[in-house]
Amino acid sequence: MTDEIRLAFSHPGERAKATSDGTTPIDRISLRDHIVTAEIGAFQQERGAEQRLRFNVVVEVIPVSGPVDDDVDRILSYDKVTEAIAWELGAERLNLLETLAERVALRILAEPQAQRVFVRVEKLDRGPGALGVEIVRVRDQLDADAAPVQASVPHPRVVYLSNAAIAAPDLSDRIDALSGGPMPLILCVGPADLPAPQSAAPLAQRRIDLLAVEQNAWVLAGRDKRCIVVGTRTELDWAMRHGQICVWAPSKIVLDSADSAPVDPRDAVSLVAWFAEHIGAAELLVVGADAPETTSDLHVAQFEDV
Repeated sequence: MTDEIRLAFSHPGERAKATSDGTTPIDRISLRDHIVTAEIGAFQQERGAEQRLRFNVVVEVIPVSGPVDDDVDRILSYDKVTEAIAWELGAERLNLLETLAERVALRILAEPQAQRVFVRVEKLDRGPGALGVEIVRVRDQLDADAAPVQASVPHPRVVYLSNAAIAAPDLSDRIDALSGGPMPLILCVGPADLPAPQSAAPLAQRRIDLLAVEQNAWVLAGRDKRCIVVGTRTELDWAMRHGQICVWAPSKIVLDSADSAPVDPRDAVSLVAWFAEHIGAAELLVVGADAPETTSDLHVAQFEDV
């Protein structure tokens, strides 16, 4: 078998390396043998029945400048690739693998780190072998009419819970009431009713106060196993898209924000209002505390109880 034929049937990752210009350092992430079931196909016998699809994807990304620092928000997460596949399969029924591959590629290229993407999609149930298509798309070569579609951004319900609400014996019932409906739910808290350590250095005190909030977030999560403490935007986006109830741990998002979150962490309700605006929340519910004033279109409601 010639090298050209071998390369034609090899994993897209090998082809990506073989077609690199060799002058620009490139990092790659890959998804191998990702199998899902879906209804797809132009033939009548493919309608009304699901079949297995196998995806192999390689994404060439801009190398991270400086140390990665083990920070998930600095890299292109593998979840963005699997979510692109799930999103396009869920959007509508398609006839052609070519259409599916194209849409998956464009959605991946919507991520700012992605520069070139190889997408191979194969049907596994149409015969004794695998029938498929493979495409390569490059960000710089996209037509204006085929600009990458930005991924849908969830608009969650953000709920601030006072310490009395956290300690309520019927907390799980309250969370049931709050989580009803189509919006993802993010729970937020302030510090516990205990004195925090004090520092004469403002930056040190800011971190201490943020960590006090995070300690209380873990207290809330410990009271209901559905609640998952989340501290990065990548984790948060994934959790919202998968219906997970989150408890916000504020340190990373606050300290990494471009506008520096000009709110004292000890003013917990105002901090939560900033967070709700920062992530484009649909509404903010404040339970057991006074609602803050906001200058945005964010809908804010105050409750003594849920």
